[in-house]
Amino acid sequence: MVQGMSEDRLKRVADHMDAYVEDGKLPCAVCLVNRRGRETFFYSVGKSDVENDRDVQRDTVFRIYSMSKPVTSVALMMLYELGKFQLDDPVSKYVPSWKNLRVYESGEGDKIKTRPTKKPMTIKHLLTHTAGLTYGFMDNHPVDALYRQRGVEGGGSRTLESMIEHLSEIPLLYDPGSLWRYSFATDVCGYLVQRFGDCDLDEFVKREISSPLGLEDTDFHVRKESADRLAACYQHTRDGFDLQDASKDSRYLQRPTFLSGGGGMVSTVDEYQRFAQMLLNKGEFHGVRILGRKTVEYMSSNHLPGNADLSAMGQPVFSETSFEGIGFGLGFSVVIDPAAASVLDSPGEYAWGGAASTYFWIDPIEQLSVVFMTQLLPSSTWPIRRELKTLVYQSFVD
Repeated sequence: MVQGMSEDRLKRVADHMDAYVEDGKLPCAVCLVNRRGRETFFYSVGKSDVENDRDVQRDTVFRIYSMSKPVTSVALMMLYELGKFQLDDPVSKYVPSWKNLRVYESGEGDKIKTRPTKKPMTIKHLLTHTAGLTYGFMDNHPVDALYRQRGVEGGGSRTLESMIEHLSEIPLLYDPGSLWRYSFATDVCGYLVQRFGDCDLDEFVKREISSPLGLEDTDFHVRKESADRLAACYQHTRDGFDLQDASKDSRYLQRPTFLSGGGGMVSTVDEYQRFAQMLLNKGEFHGVRILGRKTVEYMSSNHLPGNADLSAMGQPVFSETSFEGIGFGLGFSVVIDPAAASVLDSPGEYAWGGAASTYFWIDPIEQLSVVFMTQLLPSSTWPIRRELKTLVYQSFVD
């Protein structure tokens, strides 16, 4: 038994990961479990680069996509602690071009009809994904189509500033505060980090979070000396998976002009575990304080009105979490009703995942943090996250 967890029962996690890789469902899998500040389980299996026959290693660098969102949210809240803004400040106070945002009413393309917002969009709306923004890839609404047409997604030579400019010309999907919708909101938070921090987003994250925590490979691109440790990324197909982004010529090998706080970072399993442990420790790790205790407690509480879950306030479209029994804090999903969520959980557990099937969760009641890494798009392909929770929690014996 290690920290109240059965070593024999933890082997079930390894067996499950083995099966995913042996069955050709995942190229690789890495899982790290910490309880009460100590490592209780680590296991890795598979190839970080199938084409070049490279085994996954503990220091393999992964694209973490939307697991960038908690990092960006922490960065913005660090500036909140410095008094740079208030959570209920209108976003237009700092982004003047957003002063007259309008809401979609009907139509599509050039025939879209809009109306004024009923209330201003606030910074808290951005942090909770209730701002009225969306993602173009959702492709289930005329506003999504406008995101694609205007090139909001970034890439190429685009910047956060050009993203803000494009978003100022597109109507909101709904009134701020009225619904929950997964969106570019965290990328806007990244823009605000630049605005309040007076430096580029990657510079702020490196100086204030990554360097203090010793996260050498957690950045918006892969540093030159770590290039040979970058995993390849794969796309799910009917027969298994195909190469989506090769490690040797990946765009992540160069610093991007569009610094995506919502999905542009890379990291390793140990480094993200350090970040997660800092949050579990209420803002501190090995004597380094990133956030205050009350700030972390506030961020990891449910901020949806009336303590509602996502099913009551969300829309049935893609997200990195289920909706029943799950609320949302400032940058994380938050479990409010494990029974409704239909998976082994603790109330107050908070989490998020990335598009390439990566995932982490933090359970303050059990003093548990878990990080899972792989590289398979999309994250909705397999129910590995829910299965992993069951397998980890079934190992508790204290």
